[in-house]
Amino acid sequence: MGWRARVFVTPKQGVLDPQGKAVQQSLHTLGYPEVAEVRIGKFIELRLADVSRDSVETRVREMCDRLLANRVIENFSFTIDPENP
Repeated sequence: MGWRARVFVTPKQGVLDPQGKAVQQSLHTLGYPEVAEVRIGKFIELRLADVSRDSVETRVREMCDRLLANRVIENFSFTIDPENP
């Protein structure tokens, strides 16, 4: 069975995010002063084949821990859905 995993990686609170700060300042300049904070992260979509439902979550978590997110400065979350044939 095929699966689609959507991984969201964001900087941890307290970690400097210069790109987010630049976007926040630009939004203020464009007339959006209500934007209190911007954090820039990554969105990663994975398609997995020939993996059981029991192991797909474990495999995606391992991928995040080992490569997709730097656990020192980033958090991650993910969703997994069956892929339509």
